[in-house]
Amino acid sequence: MNDTFVHRYESDPSRPTLGAALRDAALRVLAPAIVLFGAIVGLGLLIVGPLGGLPWENDVSRDVQSLRTSTWDTVTMLWSRIGNTEIIIGVCVLVVALVWWRTKQWWYAVVPAIAIAAQASVFVAATTIVGRDRPKVAHLDPAPPTSSYPSGHVGAATALYLSFAFMAQRIERSWLRRLVTVVCAVMPFLVAWARLYRGMHSLVDIVIGVLNGVICALLAWHYLRRRSARGRVAGREREAVSAESAARPGGRQTSA
Repeated sequence: MNDTFVHRYESDPSRPTLGAALRDAALRVLAPAIVLFGAIVGLGLLIVGPLGGLPWENDVSRDVQSLRTSTWDTVTMLWSRIGNTEIIIGVCVLVVALVWWRTKQWWYAVVPAIAIAAQASVFVAATTIVGRDRPKVAHLDPAPPTSSYPSGHVGAATALYLSFAFMAQRIERSWLRRLVTVVCAVMPFLVAWARLYRGMHSLVDIVIGVLNGVICALLAWHYLRRRSARGRVAGREREAVSAESAARPGGRQTSA
């Protein structure tokens, strides 16, 4: 992933209006998320329909179940809770508030909130329509009212912590930047393993949950139109040339 994408909010720190930000979010997050929702639902209906529920996944779930020990039961219980709705929302609100306070840039601080909101919208609608049963193994967590496909825990953790990983690239101290990035990258994998281990999701549910989270994080990070440093320099040069032309005798300023 290139520096232009990762540092897009540093390259162009200009403040958008609320209306402009909402319009950009509708075009650059909502519209693509609808397409993503259609793809996830289509695949889910294919799984529960013509593909017969992918019976081989039950073998995978049983193999993972055979690895259970009391120690891993306790560890994975903690990892699974990382993806709980209340934990995801609480961590998101805390980080958004902290980033907003530190940067004074609300349009940048809200990126994680946009990511988990988009992920949750796709997840809730898709899981309601598809209605896939959970794996046929003992479940170590209470089963939420949503169906197994896709994994909401994994999708939410992926969307949130990938957004944090993008934000972490602003950290000036290299060792701290690397540490925070690694921690953020590891979190979704811990949740994914925990949900598979604890029998709450089949393998494909988790894979599609990751995909949903990654795409929504990318959409959120790119939700606002920004100009690169090169684009801003080019814009200033055009403005300078236009101003110089207008200042000349008989000169006329043209609109861009």
